[in-house]
Amino acid sequence: MMTGTHAMNSTPLAEVLDGQHAADLRKAARALLRQPLLLARGRYADEFRLVRRHASELREWFDRNTGWSLQTDAEAARLRKIPGVLTDPTHPAREPTRAAAAFTRRRYVLLCLALAALERGEAQIALGRLADQVVLDAADPHLARAGIQFTLDRRDERLDLAAVVRLLLGLGVLRRVAGDEEAYVSGAGDVLYDVERRVLAGLLAARRGPSTVHADTVMDRLTELVAETALDSDELRFRAMRRSLTRRLLDDPVLYYDELNDAELGYLTRQRGFITARITELTGLVAEVRAEGIAMVDPDDDLTDVRMPEQGTHGHITLLLAEHLAAAGAAVTWERLALRVRELAAEHGGFWAKSAREPGMEAELVDQAVARLAALGLVVRTAHEVAARPALARYAVGETVVLEPGTARMPAQRKARTP
Repeated sequence: MMTGTHAMNSTPLAEVLDGQHAADLRKAARALLRQPLLLARGRYADEFRLVRRHASELREWFDRNTGWSLQTDAEAARLRKIPGVLTDPTHPAREPTRAAAAFTRRRYVLLCLALAALERGEAQIALGRLADQVVLDAADPHLARAGIQFTLDRRDERLDLAAVVRLLLGLGVLRRVAGDEEAYVSGAGDVLYDVERRVLAGLLAARRGPSTVHADTVMDRLTELVAETALDSDELRFRAMRRSLTRRLLDDPVLYYDELNDAELGYLTRQRGFITARITELTGLVAEVRAEGIAMVDPDDDLTDVRMPEQGTHGHITLLLAEHLAAAGAAVTWERLALRVRELAAEHGGFWAKSAREPGMEAELVDQAVARLAALGLVVRTAHEVAARPALARYAVGETVVLEPGTARMPAQRKARTP
């Protein structure tokens, strides 16, 4: 028989089950925010099963609060994340290799052409056959007028196509059956792939088909692709603002008030507590509210693709330049930042990689550091100078919070967007 003490200290089974359900739901939501495309097999198989188990609740939450749709089947789970800011260039697609080179304009065009060819193709395709189809499609007069041309005769063009294929392999659109991309690049062989058609069909994140968009400029076309239904009532307009603000709080490292229009700022001022509480309940992210904006900070520090501080030479240089920019009080020219790196090399170079200490490397090191800071919403850059944003103040000298493991950091949940 249970004693009185044990009865008082025991937790009702219903509470235990409720707690486990909430923990699993949070884990599933975080998995989708980290990796919006999860496959039933491979490295994210456990996360996929968890998402599928909670698909109904997740689908309802994301639809209500962000307007993102969640589609699941026996093979994949796809959260179609539409960004809050369509003009943000700081998180490009990257080749899934150690170098992780950012996609160029040419690679993006090749990606679109490859996807179109795969959509029309069979269940298997060779890389050489895919290349032939891309070359044919690239002869379109519209592409020619835009200055885009591919022959894939040159090694650098074949390298670009191989990078596109590796991205599709990482996403699960292709599965390698035989061969190796390096052999194709060198002209010594070919590669055979299985095409996962259901994964391919789920890649596009848009509210309407691209063929139905007839706007002239790129920005107008992007806007039409993701536009919600006609906002002809206050209720629909408020819903659209709530969704847009929630998307930005989930997807961007920091939401600055000066980036909002008057209607958005007024709505956020009234509804800030409700919006941030809903995010915290599902994801565990915690709102850090400052005079200039809001960041949803991740105490676990795993919902980000860009970290700061980061180990290694580049991480150290980025942190030192962040301190310099935070203390500058005004915009700093690229030349002055390069000079600062030269000064820092004299002071800290003994701890840096040899390549970073070579003469003439300063400009490249500055470019890499500023790109990271811009991706975190910490600076804005122009062709001539770099200026600190308010959130960079947390990296000023004396802000020891930066170096404490487990504390709040601005890059709490910024995730690169899948194509």
